[in-house]
Amino acid sequence: MTIDLRGRVTRWRQATTDRRAANAAAVRDHPYPFPGRWVGGVSLIAGPLLIMTGTILRSQFYFFVPYQLAAYSRHPALITAAYTCFAAGFVLLWPAVLTLAQRITATSPLWGLWGGCLVMVGLFTRVFQFGTDHLAFHLTDSLGLPAMLHGIDAYYTAWRDTLWHPFKTMSAPAFFGWVVLAIGAYRSGALGLGRAIALGLMSALALGTLKGTEIPQSFIAVGGLCVAFIPMGISLLRSGPPPTRRAMVWIVILILVHILMTAFGPRG
Repeated sequence: MTIDLRGRVTRWRQATTDRRAANAAAVRDHPYPFPGRWVGGVSLIAGPLLIMTGTILRSQFYFFVPYQLAAYSRHPALITAAYTCFAAGFVLLWPAVLTLAQRITATSPLWGLWGGCLVMVGLFTRVFQFGTDHLAFHLTDSLGLPAMLHGIDAYYTAWRDTLWHPFKTMSAPAFFGWVVLAIGAYRSGALGLGRAIALGLMSALALGTLKGTEIPQSFIAVGGLCVAFIPMGISLLRSGPPPTRRAMVWIVILILVHILMTAFGPRG
């Protein structure tokens, strides 16, 4: 009994090409207006780049909690910038995830639904963790490093002993949601095999309060996200006309309003 390996490879390549062509045709025939080409494209590029920037900035410090607090006490501006970039990148990812999920849904509705929903729930969990990071850093300024090291240790003990918490129960989607999305992206033809595998590597990114950059794990995970998302964002931005002058005026107005609200708006 002989195995026609070359024939199988040829058929697999043809099936992959057919899936991608079918997906592209379905997206063209059923365009999705929200979040739009420009918001989705910018998100696909800016989100991963910000996360990678944060990963690089804090990579010189050991990833575990005490070392992150000690690094903040010595380099507050650097660590604040690193964690802010990291969190802002995850906030900006939701249009990117929605854009990919919609492409998957065009030919594989259930994979797009579950992959998109699970990853977005995981994004909420990541942003919640940044809130605890932000509070810990500011309490370090007021209470001192020794007190905060003891406090964070007690927090982790209490977190492990908590049977139910809304964000504890949503930790799992932060990991395996990326795998579901990656499988859906490949099965639907939205991504090729290589970029789908790269996207699934995001499941390796550590989650938790004051968790820094694990080498090489964090770079593999975030690098995979960049490989999967950034080319799609560039392609999406190039697929149509540039924004109108009216749209650019409104963008400038919204940015100015945001700056004014940040500088002079309510505190709290």
